[in-house]
Amino acid sequence: MPPSLLFDLSQIDLKGQPIFDKEAIGKVNPQRFEMQHLEGILWYDKGKKLILGYKDITESEFWIRGHIPGRPLMPGVIMVEAAAQLSSFFVKQIYELGGFIGFAGIDSTKFRSVVVPGQRLYLLGHLTKFKRRKYTCSVQGVVDGTMVFETAVSGLNV
Repeated sequence: MPPSLLFDLSQIDLKGQPIFDKEAIGKVNPQRFEMQHLEGILWYDKGKKLILGYKDITESEFWIRGHIPGRPLMPGVIMVEAAAQLSSFFVKQIYELGGFIGFAGIDSTKFRSVVVPGQRLYLLGHLTKFKRRKYTCSVQGVVDGTMVFETAVSGLNV
């Protein structure tokens, strides 16, 4: 049985306009083209260290053709990359951490269901440790109310 969600999604307008769109995210995160896996930020609470972003999975994703032919499934490594992009955006934009954020590690990752084209992957983040040099963020991926993965992502300010 999956753990409880990091926060209650019913209190957030999931259909509303993002407070940060893909263009705004691109001003903070360096990933581009097929490696940009964060499309919008819908909500955050700086005091509680919580953030909600999303990725819309389309038929034009670069991995569709090969993972898996006839039954395209979003690779778990791409889900983790989306989690890392959410966390780095959070510390850089909201907590105003300067410099380049590098991937320092992942921990306690579990995949619980599949993600397929046509779905929106919500990314729920909770910043659990934060220092100027290193941080850790718990992230859960949710599709249609079901948790599809969970992980803890660490980043390093290099």
